[in-house]
Amino acid sequence: MTDALWQSASEQARMVREGEVSSRELVEASLDAIERVDGELNAWVHVARDEALAAADQVKEGDERPLAGVPIAIKDLQVPVAGMPMTFGSAAMRGYVPDEDGNVARRLKRAGAIVVGKTNTPELGIPPVTEPHANGVTRNPWDTGRTPGGSSGGSAAAVASGTVAFAHGNDGGGSIRIPAACCGLVGLKPSRGRVSMQPLWTEGGLGLSVEGCLTRTVFDTALGLDILAGYEPGDAFVVPPPSAPFTEAATREPGRLRFAFASEAPIDAEVDADVQATVREAAELLESLGHSVEENAPEIDADAYSENFIRVWIAGTGGDIHELGLIRGKPVELNEVEPLTRQMAEVANGISASDYLSSLDYLRRVTREVVGFWSSYDVVMTPTLTRPAIAIGELDPAADEEPITQLMNSADWVPFTPIWNVTGQPAISLPLGQSGAGLPIGVQFVGAPAAEETLISLAAQLEQERPWAARRPGVAA
Repeated sequence: MTDALWQSASEQARMVREGEVSSRELVEASLDAIERVDGELNAWVHVARDEALAAADQVKEGDERPLAGVPIAIKDLQVPVAGMPMTFGSAAMRGYVPDEDGNVARRLKRAGAIVVGKTNTPELGIPPVTEPHANGVTRNPWDTGRTPGGSSGGSAAAVASGTVAFAHGNDGGGSIRIPAACCGLVGLKPSRGRVSMQPLWTEGGLGLSVEGCLTRTVFDTALGLDILAGYEPGDAFVVPPPSAPFTEAATREPGRLRFAFASEAPIDAEVDADVQATVREAAELLESLGHSVEENAPEIDADAYSENFIRVWIAGTGGDIHELGLIRGKPVELNEVEPLTRQMAEVANGISASDYLSSLDYLRRVTREVVGFWSSYDVVMTPTLTRPAIAIGELDPAADEEPITQLMNSADWVPFTPIWNVTGQPAISLPLGQSGAGLPIGVQFVGAPAAEETLISLAAQLEQERPWAARRPGVAA
């Protein structure tokens, strides 16, 4: 049954539908795999064994739902699952158990998925590594001395290790794409407004955070988007629907596309030689497939952009802490959260409303300028990260440094991802390379607004040319 866990989620659903395996057998295999490997990885913060098995018993042969009987994970951030503890990676939220499903969980359950449990995340999803004080450090299945990335690090480690084939994630500055790159997975950040955050969470002032998934195959990612996408009443952002199901995009040729690519960081940060080589090899592959490729990238005032992005992010963290208080029924005191979160909240309290609105306006003007670049290109390609997965604890501030230094230090590792949360464009990380040490290397592809279909068709073409799904990490089910 372990072999079945390494099949794609869509293939697992087919196996259940055609009677080759029962949902209970799949879920039992997933639970057994978690028990075997998660003591080393700590990807899961809650496992709902009895509830998952009971739900699996309701799925019968012939069930046509797209994920019928398939065990999946939900990240412990933003998306409530009725009856399951939800901590947001914070000790302040221990004991909170939502009594209704959020939109994402509801849609996945309606598609037949069996929620096996919740996966680890840093406190409030802030840093790009998954090392929360409340729930402990999550480790990368490819090298347990390294991070699986963040903030969807638990979900990425769960999929990469083979305990599930499909896991929910969310992305406010790279939090799906970063773990995908660290763990050798497919990670799509959908367009702003593509997936509703209803009812517990909102899109915030700029709509930086979006919901999505982590998988091992492009088709599963497309399937996940088909299930999750769609407007819910009251959503702040609306995007046009696709021309056809996203899974159809995963089965058709992308046509000849115009690519711009950059292998250097938009800030003064060194890019690892293996990472640069992977991007340039990808450029050569694209040319061999008949695409037009040239070295170019949108121009951004890195200092002004960073200053305004960080101001909005920090102010948003202050707002998030207020929201947690409303959710749990009493205000969150700053001594209940980690030092980094506490310092960000203290800084947030000193940001004036006019400065916050000015930064929002600046980022919206930047968005207009950046999106204009797509009048000449269809896709922009960059590294996902400046180097492969970093060591556990590498972003910890020194004893004489302020906690917020952790946030600033992370910019040298993740300079390629946050801008696309600002512009709201879809972006996908694909595991197109490996370092000399055998660590996965992700390459990021960014599409025009609402152009997920283009990215999915392209990703499927690249997956066919450079298959990755058969790769196994050192710690695996």
